[in-house]
Amino acid sequence: MEVLLFTIASALSIAGGVGVIAARQPVHSALALLLVLGSLAALYLTLAAEFVAVLQVILYAGAIVVLFLFVIMLLHARSPEQQRPARAGPLAIPAAVFGVLLVAAISIAVLRDLGGAVAASPPEGFGTTEAVGRELFTRFVLPFEAAGILLLIGIVAGVVLGKAPARRSDGERGEP
Repeated sequence: MEVLLFTIASALSIAGGVGVIAARQPVHSALALLLVLGSLAALYLTLAAEFVAVLQVILYAGAIVVLFLFVIMLLHARSPEQQRPARAGPLAIPAAVFGVLLVAAISIAVLRDLGGAVAASPPEGFGTTEAVGRELFTRFVLPFEAAGILLLIGIVAGVVLGKAPARRSDGERGEP
């Protein structure tokens, strides 16, 4: 049963990932990202990491995707994209061949592992709030703080980039 759920969630995650990069409309890419994040939450559930799965849904699938959609709609309100005619670029055939080879390699690796030994069960308390908090604030405190600083830099950059240009006293708009 777990293998079936893992396979379905993995397939949905890969399909969503392809949708993120292949969709022409940014909103469609954001919705495909939502599929990826939901599939990852299902994968976390198959790994008995319920807390991480809930965080995945609340933070990423909820807040981050909504933020992406808000930014997309805000940017399109200022300058809507022009519809481009659909055409395949010169790299379409090599990209398709690479994609087929990648899917074949992943399929072979998954099928090879399915015939192997049963995976060991996770340690006691794996994926609980206490275990995640203990690991974050002891063993992974440096990467945790680095991620916090990186997110802060991203927030400040987003505010600076999204800031409206200053108006001049003569009524003209400033340089963007």
